[in-house]
Amino acid sequence: MARHARLAAVLAMALTLAGCSSGSGFPDAGISSRAPVPDGALPEGVTYKEFVRKLDGRSQSHVQMLAIRPDAKVRVGAIHGTSLARAETVREMAAAAGALAAVNASYFDISTGKNYGGYDGDPLGLYTEDGRLLSEATNGRTTLLLGNGDGRLDARIDEVTTEGQVISDDGARGELDGLNRVPGRVLGCGGVGGDRVAVTEEPMEDPYGGLCTDADELVAFTAEWGERTPPGPPGSMEAVLDGDGQVVDVRKPAGGRIPANGSTLYATGDGADWMRSHAQRGNRIKRSVQMNDMVGLPVEGAVDTAVGGRYRLLKDGESALGAAAATPRKAPRTLAGITADGALLLVTIDGRAPGVDAGATLAEAAELLASLGAQDAIGLDGGGSTSMVVRGELRNNPREAEGKVTERPVANALALFAR
Repeated sequence: MARHARLAAVLAMALTLAGCSSGSGFPDAGISSRAPVPDGALPEGVTYKEFVRKLDGRSQSHVQMLAIRPDAKVRVGAIHGTSLARAETVREMAAAAGALAAVNASYFDISTGKNYGGYDGDPLGLYTEDGRLLSEATNGRTTLLLGNGDGRLDARIDEVTTEGQVISDDGARGELDGLNRVPGRVLGCGGVGGDRVAVTEEPMEDPYGGLCTDADELVAFTAEWGERTPPGPPGSMEAVLDGDGQVVDVRKPAGGRIPANGSTLYATGDGADWMRSHAQRGNRIKRSVQMNDMVGLPVEGAVDTAVGGRYRLLKDGESALGAAAATPRKAPRTLAGITADGALLLVTIDGRAPGVDAGATLAEAAELLASLGAQDAIGLDGGGSTSMVVRGELRNNPREAEGKVTERPVANALALFAR
């Protein structure tokens, strides 16, 4: 009880400093008409607040916050839309999943991006849902990890890598380069296999925010991706696997339907050479992907949900931004923080509305989470993606640019469900 009282005290202090609590009037027409979330609308152990904070001491921003105690009567997990290949709004995903509340999560291959690959729901970096790993890590990037064992939420933040392989029943092993993404192009690459910067062909071994290419790949597709895999280039191959991993068909070139209860293994370049020898009809192919920490050891504890971010904001209560702390750009932000008591804070900050919502720099976002009691924190996708939904209602003002409030379709969301 004492640690719960400490968390409540931190939240109360944050609201006092903010000068505004849930239900206060807002000057922006997009949010002012929304009624406060009534007491008892969320399960025991979950608190929702809205407040205003002058993050730079001058210009204000509206902030929305969900605080989830470790013993809250909820399960926290990731959700996506009808397929990984197609983006949907947080409100649509939350409604379809029956979620009590949700915020946007992963960065993704947005259709307005200069390196768009044609599938706007494709999450960039590590993504695990209900214990199923659906997208490989951008190696070295910070990740939010959630477990829900023994009726308690276990939230932590770490830098995570993934190491994948496929094993044929003849004992041959091949490197698995990716999961559920267009083979040959790696947006936000992390040095897996033969990644090269697309514009320079320089080998890339560190996390990189641009586009890499790799002509020699093995990429697995699961049913979560959607109905069909991308059309393959000349020389590509694709093994169609049933639920037991047995090859039931081989397509040349790659591209086609994914079996509802199976998967496919898609190969280009040297990957196709491996397939010709070890993935013929009747062979069985086992897929294995290990999540490791930065020293190469398996990630400890159960991981039901993993969502990769870009910046670690806090570590042990101190800024972890390094040189990124000097970034001057203000923007809407979606943040996740973990308190000393293990509570998970999901926070959105509105922006792009001069005089109403200034947004936040990375440093200001880190300072806000520290003031709310977070010891560790990560930045998730922000900008026009930032969305907070509670009980089916959009509670913030997402903006693609200054002006109109618009809900952006996104790759996935972090959602709360009643136990």
